[in-house]
Amino acid sequence: MRIMRLAASACLLLGAVAGIDGQSSFAGRWNLTGTAGHADRVYWLEVKEEGGTFRGMFLNRGGSPVPLPEIRVENGELIFRLAGPPDKPTAEFRARLEGGRLVGRAVHPDGTVVNLIGVRPPTWAAADANAPHSFGSPVSLFNGTSLDNWRLQHKDRPSGWAVADGVMSNAAKANNLISKEAFKDFRIDAEYKLEKGSNSGIYLRGRYELQVLDDYGQPTESHGHMSLYAWAAPRVNASRPPGEWQVMQATIVGNRVSVTLNGERVHDNTTIEAITGGALDADELAPGPIMIQGDHGTVWFRKLVVTPIR
Repeated sequence: MRIMRLAASACLLLGAVAGIDGQSSFAGRWNLTGTAGHADRVYWLEVKEEGGTFRGMFLNRGGSPVPLPEIRVENGELIFRLAGPPDKPTAEFRARLEGGRLVGRAVHPDGTVVNLIGVRPPTWAAADANAPHSFGSPVSLFNGTSLDNWRLQHKDRPSGWAVADGVMSNAAKANNLISKEAFKDFRIDAEYKLEKGSNSGIYLRGRYELQVLDDYGQPTESHGHMSLYAWAAPRVNASRPPGEWQVMQATIVGNRVSVTLNGERVHDNTTIEAITGGALDADELAPGPIMIQGDHGTVWFRKLVVTPIR
């Protein structure tokens, strides 16, 4: 009887430990891809667990990561909702661990169901964006006469972009442009100008936004001109006044990026923490396109050249 009681106690203890581990295994960062119909949605989630209490940060496709008002684990299922007004319910997210992945769904108040698959962000190899590199042949994404090297992000919407006098520009609230060619590690050189109060974005690999913004004379912050949007502020504000041409060069290697704006180093081998709002996908180790935001204010580009690193 004593042996049986000891065995039963051991089983209970193992079960308790397994339960704790099951909860803790939700902790950490996740890249989430949601599928609704034929469209994919990209999210990012961070879960922290301390003494059985959970906290979460969530990037809901666009914008910045925000704290979750509630996140919990019940019967092996991770459950959370987004913040919102009391009279306007938000989507409920539920997911379980299956083979090291998060598998679940989000149910929106209007009945829309988004199926979710979450994977851990990659473990990056050591990289240095400032190291000497061997470059391949430059790829000019804009030839001064056409938009042939681009496709539209939203195929059901008009372009809103035009080319005149060797410059491509957008009307406000235009489509986003995605390069037809994808790149892994590279240098990008761009020249552009903004109207007063306008903003755009240059997405590296289609996942990491370098913010383009009229913030001349303003303090630096994580949403400022040439910020890694919501993750890393530029070291200095190197913006020129609206209407003046700005010169940017960025080098991305692995998860590191260095950026020069108007002759000043604004990122120096900065670590790219995670995908940014508006990312096209969450497959971080794959090559990706350049995306130019057109759905905010007006911006003019006269140069966009990508030089791959061999």
